[in-house]
Amino acid sequence: MFHRYPFLSFVTFAYLGVVAWQTLGPQPFDESNDGWLWRMLRFFGRHDLTEWITYQRVEFTANVFMFIPVGTFFLLLFGRRLWFAAIAAGVALTVVIETVQRYLPNRVSDVSDIIANSTGAFIGVMLGLMLTTASSRRRRNENRTADSSGREPRIGASTRP
Repeated sequence: MFHRYPFLSFVTFAYLGVVAWQTLGPQPFDESNDGWLWRMLRFFGRHDLTEWITYQRVEFTANVFMFIPVGTFFLLLFGRRLWFAAIAAGVALTVVIETVQRYLPNRVSDVSDIIANSTGAFIGVMLGLMLTTASSRRRRNENRTADSSGREPRIGASTRP
């Protein structure tokens, strides 16, 4: 799979490196009360319409968004037929990250991170399936036409209906 899509593999591994740095490196935010995140949260907390925006919700949402590309990249590497493997790989990756975080100083392992990251990977796989539906359908139709006319189907294209 990696030799078949070298550029996609490179981009996937580069993004996974960013995820590893973000999740396993030092804490990414300023813990002082003057950090920009804390200032924004205090600002939102002063208003009735936005008081629901808390650090926990921001962190959860950021984790979901960080893993959407992971799910999409895994789907593109594994292929549409193995969409469930892409989801499983996303969940496995987040479990490994959270397990490693348990043993790192200044990092906190949390079940809500596993839920958020897995949700992001799932959304990414579903998004990837939606984005590749048209090309998959077109490839299937081309192969049916090729089969009925006696031509060879396209290389790498599915011959299943």
